[in-house]
Amino acid sequence: MPDKVIVGSEEWCAFPLLDIPTIKARVDSGAKTSALHAINIQPFEKEGENWIKFDINPIQNNTKATIHCQAPLVDKRIVKSSSGYREQRYVIKTRVSVGGQEWDVEVTLTNRDSMGFRMLLGREAMSGRLMVDPEQKYLLGEPSREDLKQYYQKDEETKKGLRIGLLASNPELYSNRRIMEAGEMRGHEMHFLNLKYCYMKLDAEKPEIHYRGGRVLDDFDAVIPRIRPSMTFYGCALTRHFEALKVFCLNSSMAISQSRDKLYSLQLLLNSGIDIPTTGFASSPLDTNDLIKMVGGSPLIVKLLEGTQGKGVVLAETKKAAESVINAFKSLNANILVQEFIKEANGKDVRCFVIDGKVVAAIQREALPGEFRANIHLGGTATVIRATAEEKRIAIKAAKAMNLKVAGVDIIRSAKGPLLLEVNSSPGLEGIEGATHKDIAGEMIKAIEKNFKWK
Repeated sequence: MPDKVIVGSEEWCAFPLLDIPTIKARVDSGAKTSALHAINIQPFEKEGENWIKFDINPIQNNTKATIHCQAPLVDKRIVKSSSGYREQRYVIKTRVSVGGQEWDVEVTLTNRDSMGFRMLLGREAMSGRLMVDPEQKYLLGEPSREDLKQYYQKDEETKKGLRIGLLASNPELYSNRRIMEAGEMRGHEMHFLNLKYCYMKLDAEKPEIHYRGGRVLDDFDAVIPRIRPSMTFYGCALTRHFEALKVFCLNSSMAISQSRDKLYSLQLLLNSGIDIPTTGFASSPLDTNDLIKMVGGSPLIVKLLEGTQGKGVVLAETKKAAESVINAFKSLNANILVQEFIKEANGKDVRCFVIDGKVVAAIQREALPGEFRANIHLGGTATVIRATAEEKRIAIKAAKAMNLKVAGVDIIRSAKGPLLLEVNSSPGLEGIEGATHKDIAGEMIKAIEKNFKWK
């Protein structure tokens, strides 16, 4: 065992296996675990083993210098920060270099934008090798400004792609992982922007969007909003703010907002001459009987206006059941639609994926036995089909009516022809990519490139 190296409370170290030539670290024997700043974290398999890839901006307050890293994945564990915040983090094993010595360490990955240092070196990593003098700093020396330029500026100069942000909530979701991968494969700089870490400055002269730690998001070419229903209001407000900053948004805030309002979206579709199942809407329980008659009686479908992925959708098979369900929803002051049930569809619908005015893929979704909802998230199965010319026409017309560049358009085949069920502004990719083996995520990136005339 080599002699212990005396270090200050702040030092510069390196991670040779991660291609990080130097990074400033807080050396803290009071912290058990070491932590490294990481964004765009994505687990993957490599030769049958679990690995993880992530990006790091090694210099504080400099988001242009970015290093793409890969490392073996050791664990995923709950870590309690110094402020008492508990967070589930990925743990990697890599080599650290400090004061001419190199050794293997376990490091947790987390976003450290709100911290003063990109790296925290804890006591487990120091054990037997380093001794801390808390009164001193940089006993092992510091890189000069020119050194840092030489290390990192070349990375900035070689970037030729677009800087694209994915505005969403869960980086591990299949659709989000695929979009990040597709953008990187096409040479762009991709950043996952967690909705809950974004906040806005409203100002007539200098509006801004800030990210966790105070970083200003002012250098993006484009943003892909993938907003979950529970975050619609805030997500649309953020998208609107990006638009005010002249950032290209693949789906606009207005288009997303109106697609999430089922009643308004159906009214827009009808105004464009698109057929839908007969639908009723009322606010008073006194109108329940006439509402049921309006859509042809039972069986019928009752839908929550804000529902998605088949949630908040109920099949009422008898008039009595319909009355009970409608009145129950209304007693909760929930806004609902009542819709005719298309029995001949037999639990199947057609999902057309529209990107930039073109149907790029289509699947038939079939519900589980005994279930009427064909959503993949509810266990429905997806098979490749060739959408008819009429179905493609309806899908393209529906996306245009909603002003959506990217849309999942659901169509049901009825005895009176194809009927439009709904238009989804954040359609999932897993079912349609799995069934068709098409690179739908790549098509979304191409739509952004087309806007910038990028080749």
